[in-house]
Amino acid sequence: MNQQSLSAFIWSVADLLRGSFKQADYGKVILPFTVLRRLDCVLEPTKAATLAEHDKRVAQGVDPDPFLRRTSGAGFYNTHRLDLKRLLGDPDNIESNLNAYLRAFSPAVRDIFERFKFFAQIDALVEAKLLYLVTEKFAAIDLHPEVVDNHQMGLVFEELIRKFAELSNETAGEHFTPREVIRLMVELIFVEDDIALSEPGAVRAIYDPTAGTGGMLSVAEERLAQHNPGAKLSMYGQELNPESYAICKADMLIKGQPVDNIAFGNTLSDDGHHAQKFDYMLSNPPFGVEWKKVEKIVRAEHEQQGFAGRFGPGLPRVSDGSLLFLLHLLSKMRPAVDGGSRFGIVLNGSPLFTGGAGSGESEIRRYLLENDLVEAIIALPTDMFYNTGIATYVWIVSNKKPAARKGKLQLIDASGFWKKMRKSLGSKRKEMGEDDIALVTRLFGDFVDAQIATLVDAAGKEAGKVVVRSGETPPAAPEGGKVKLAPLSRIFANAAFGYRTITVERPLLDEAGAPVVGQKGKAKGKPLADSARRDTENVPLSEDVETYFSREVLPHAPDAWIDADKTKTGYEIPFNRHFYVFEPPRDLAEIDAELLLVTDRIKAMIEGLAA
Repeated sequence: MNQQSLSAFIWSVADLLRGSFKQADYGKVILPFTVLRRLDCVLEPTKAATLAEHDKRVAQGVDPDPFLRRTSGAGFYNTHRLDLKRLLGDPDNIESNLNAYLRAFSPAVRDIFERFKFFAQIDALVEAKLLYLVTEKFAAIDLHPEVVDNHQMGLVFEELIRKFAELSNETAGEHFTPREVIRLMVELIFVEDDIALSEPGAVRAIYDPTAGTGGMLSVAEERLAQHNPGAKLSMYGQELNPESYAICKADMLIKGQPVDNIAFGNTLSDDGHHAQKFDYMLSNPPFGVEWKKVEKIVRAEHEQQGFAGRFGPGLPRVSDGSLLFLLHLLSKMRPAVDGGSRFGIVLNGSPLFTGGAGSGESEIRRYLLENDLVEAIIALPTDMFYNTGIATYVWIVSNKKPAARKGKLQLIDASGFWKKMRKSLGSKRKEMGEDDIALVTRLFGDFVDAQIATLVDAAGKEAGKVVVRSGETPPAAPEGGKVKLAPLSRIFANAAFGYRTITVERPLLDEAGAPVVGQKGKAKGKPLADSARRDTENVPLSEDVETYFSREVLPHAPDAWIDADKTKTGYEIPFNRHFYVFEPPRDLAEIDAELLLVTDRIKAMIEGLAA
């Protein structure tokens, strides 16, 4: 069977569960049973040798664990005399024997089944009188490595995860990123390293601090294998949700990856890969989720460790912790002298502009841009995710920018690159096609300004779209039609997003309208400021403050001055402003003519009714 047929066959177990289990719970039975059968098949050839080694080491009074790992040849083992097929020989004791068999696995594997809450599912199957039937069904599936290799098994498991996510709908979306979004992110972080990743025996490490079910890591491995079958990608991750963690860890185990590389827990408060650095990273942190639960720990690290910790640049407001994950990823970047790192992170619109000069969000943006770390920000279509329809953006961050990108930031508006799904999944109604992903990747890789030319025919209908790169001539308009141009890729100097917030003071006036002068201290002999008349102005970093002040403020308030002690530097990225295209209102005569036609038609209809 190919992986699609095999995954469909495995999922057919759902026919047995129908009526006794909710649809959304099918995966809670099918996924752990699939893992169990795969591990059962992997261990079968060395089962006898493992049992003999276990008895030998126990008799010697030594810890058998390292010996059993080596003997099994798989990095894990099971010390029970039975296997899944032999369990079927004793139908009356299937429950107790299956539980004992599960508990006889090595600790890392046992942890997977405990996080799956598999023992509770076994109880539910017993209650529904289905345990033997389901066990029998899985025991009949041949998942031996010589029949289904690690790569195929990984694809089968991913297909099962997707089916589970679709049935669970919105709740699964919290831990499942759409595959086409992951593919785009993987292409973007790999595209500039094509040559290095093509070298024989290339070895790289990738990390996802919000690993979910492991989709980002799996797609990255799959893409690198396609590019260079001889390359090796070591995968690391951390996940907070127990069930998602179990799925991710199982996926790694099935693919032959070290399961210890997947940590459990809250990445922000308990870094499972402390002090480790990685070549590539990917993340889709929760959107707009508060970090109040870990606030005490995060603030302590910020205040006590500063830039020696993860959160030195600043802290965002408690209502949205997504920028904390970005800072966490920065701390995991391999130093540039050691080859550097590149990562992609999905964020909502808030991190682009929330917070004025001096705020935590602005200080984080300031750190990123003044240290020249952001390569590009790509706007995705709305309605792309299972649990939200809001606008989302992929940030590509790197400390190994090519020379052409130094000091610059590329913005790409990919919000129009989508096709409607045949069937919505929660909030997800759109998806990006392979051509869309390839186009965005080329725009990023080519690092050019570009426009999208929309051809409109004489009837006002869209007749096609063409990408026009900088220096190219836009296409001719269709006969009687027109061409509408809109920016698609724009490149800016980092400083273009910076500004200084100046505080403009006006004098306090007495009853006669004269300025009140200070009588002591630093204010002696100087006009006192009137807080009620105080104002602020944002001055672009590219402009001299005094020049701006003379042009924009003094003509309207000749008595104003700047309080230099209150000046702050801020950064914001007003993405939509840079892609806004003004469309002039229609000609009034044209509107009047249309209204006249409509009113004449209505009048004729009324007259027809009267007749």
